[in-house]
Amino acid sequence: MPLTDIAIRKAKPREKAYKLCDMQGLFVLVQPSGGKLWRMKYRVGGVEKKLGLGTYPQVSLRDARKKRDEARDLLAEGKDPGLEKQREKLRAGALAENTFTSIANEYCRKRRRDGDRAWAPSTAARCEHLLSLLDNSIGKMPIHEIEPIDALAAIRKIEKRGKLESARRTLQLASAVFRYAVATARLKSDPTRDLRGALMTPTVTHYGAVTEAEEVGKLLRAIDAYEGQGMTKWALQLAPHVFVRPGELRHARWDEIDLDAAVWTIPAEKMKMRKPHHVPLSTQSIAILLEIRSITGSNGYVFPSMRSRTRPMSDNTLNAALRRLGYSTNEMTAHGFRAMASTLLNESGKWSYDAIERALAHGDTDKVRAAYHRGTHWKERVAMAQWWSNLLDSLRSGATILPFPGVMLG
Repeated sequence: MPLTDIAIRKAKPREKAYKLCDMQGLFVLVQPSGGKLWRMKYRVGGVEKKLGLGTYPQVSLRDARKKRDEARDLLAEGKDPGLEKQREKLRAGALAENTFTSIANEYCRKRRRDGDRAWAPSTAARCEHLLSLLDNSIGKMPIHEIEPIDALAAIRKIEKRGKLESARRTLQLASAVFRYAVATARLKSDPTRDLRGALMTPTVTHYGAVTEAEEVGKLLRAIDAYEGQGMTKWALQLAPHVFVRPGELRHARWDEIDLDAAVWTIPAEKMKMRKPHHVPLSTQSIAILLEIRSITGSNGYVFPSMRSRTRPMSDNTLNAALRRLGYSTNEMTAHGFRAMASTLLNESGKWSYDAIERALAHGDTDKVRAAYHRGTHWKERVAMAQWWSNLLDSLRSGATILPFPGVMLG
């Protein structure tokens, strides 16, 4: 005889558990504690099994019968409903663990050691920071449940703080995480693929840089008079001579520098273009490095952190020092030494465009051309490095620099 809701509600607990049977294997198990559990009895391969279907009244009689019918459908397909329930539970647990933050962390770990495509340490730190801005919005959500509106709302929180470039870059990184989840079979498609035009376009700003010869001289004299931390002063003094990216300078290590051969070899993993970069060292650069080495020794970072020699100088140290010297962000930045060198070297007319570009470690999309340039322009770059340092010395001394002749070497 089929069960009714009234019969189930009126069932009282007894000293021992007992059953109230419905139809087709469905029954309620009434516990001595008063709890009422839905169970279904079935057979697979001649073996009797029981399947839990929930608790009454959270699962109504109608819903219990529906679950029973679904289980019988599985039996008709030759499947064990108990085993399928376990599999579904495991699937749900795996999906719940695949949150955006967990996959983002996995993606970042991959990119840190991704062969020729591996992020430089400074790039990795920046990308990980931007992705962490999403932790409190979509970070804990299972990645397969994130809709375009969820991602857009999370990114717009960054945009509303006026961080337009950070919002744009975070959207790009989030898209990369979603595409990684697609590639690793945890997501069907990238929910951000159609959001490109939803954000405000940031105004393009250029790094502040001193590029007028007379002003360069004033800056160099200001650096020599810097009264802050000694290591910072040395970094500021070396930066204009080698004009590498600030992160490459901060992460310089003594084992990369051969003072006898007058060359600093920056490994590929530290370079933006993921290729090793050779920096010819002028006699002035070597003199600065020898002075540093006499104080710090020749192990570890050339410019270590004030707090620990196992870490490089902070990424804001040089810019903060330039602010102390009275230069605003619009006037001069640590990155501006590159624009300074590029401008004055090109204006000199003494050096080929390709040699200057190689010195700046700018990428070349033509691999054959790039390989050719690395070999053919080295001697020119060595000569250029010494000429450039000599020019800086002249500017520092306040010498008047006549207009450069407009002659370019091929």
